[in-house]
Amino acid sequence: MSPAYFGLVMSTGIVSLAAHMLEYPVLSNTLFALNLVFYPILWSLYLLRLKRHGRALWNDFSDHLRGPGFFTMVAATSLLGSQFLLLADSIPAAIAFWVLALVLWLGLTYTLFTLLTVKERKPGLDEGINGGWLLAVVATQSLAVLSSLLATRIGQPGKLELNFFALSMWLWGGMLYIWMMSLIFYRYTFFRFSPADLSPPYWINMGAMAISTLAGSLLIVNTGDAPFLESLVPFLKGFTVFYWATGTWWIPMLLVLGLWRHVYKRFPLSYDPLYWGAVFPLGMYAACTHEMRLALGFDFLAWLPSVFIVLASVAWLATFWGMLRSMHRVLFAESTGRSAVR
Repeated sequence: MSPAYFGLVMSTGIVSLAAHMLEYPVLSNTLFALNLVFYPILWSLYLLRLKRHGRALWNDFSDHLRGPGFFTMVAATSLLGSQFLLLADSIPAAIAFWVLALVLWLGLTYTLFTLLTVKERKPGLDEGINGGWLLAVVATQSLAVLSSLLATRIGQPGKLELNFFALSMWLWGGMLYIWMMSLIFYRYTFFRFSPADLSPPYWINMGAMAISTLAGSLLIVNTGDAPFLESLVPFLKGFTVFYWATGTWWIPMLLVLGLWRHVYKRFPLSYDPLYWGAVFPLGMYAACTHEMRLALGFDFLAWLPSVFIVLASVAWLATFWGMLRSMHRVLFAESTGRSAVR
């Protein structure tokens, strides 16, 4: 079981929230209902794996390529909390998910990065880093998003503190992206690159910037509730547009690399749980562009979110169908094997 399987909840959550922002209530509520099923099932499976295959889980956690996938737990928890807040209008549930997401973020950040730092045997840069490392950025910014949303719905005490926490996480996530993206881009351009190396998490290159844009836009909207944010408005606006422009730059690049991988190099296109990491950025781009348009008055971008919510929905359906087919093949193989044994 992939450490990044909570990407299913991440992708479902952000497409649901984007649909809510763009006033597609049926799509939004349907995906919210599905997430209420996916989230506890995934936790049950992870805990079952911990019980039965604890050593394998630990090996994943301490692996440079697979370990960062566990950050999907944080992002999934934060996004589900945002769904409860915006779709169910439940502040207590949102606060509960915020607390859980914060605990997970603290535990994963300081355990995983410490472990990867003190390991005696480490892979080279060409074998030890990919776009999945940016899930740490997504997890950080997802907490900034949920904190900003909560800050608009609660009074004092808490409103100023949540806005300051959201600002701090937004800044830290941006710095983390610069650190990691420098290494990933260096790996891209100065090491041999095969089609197998271009795994779906590379779409997080764009998704990390999209969620940073969303968090920045929400902070701009919250300036009236926090005086210290008002003094930072030019900075917030400049960096929010900077994040959006960087994420937008990645879209054509990732499409070209995808064509190179699957068309020119004829790398087979088959279901992989990591493809949820490619669905998430499309939904997040729709949500962040919509929110940035409202925060900064960029009405000339009004058409973009509508395009990307369609692309995200199609990508979600295709990946979900691939997941169902993959599960069916596994179950069929197991039943066939049991019959053969009998």
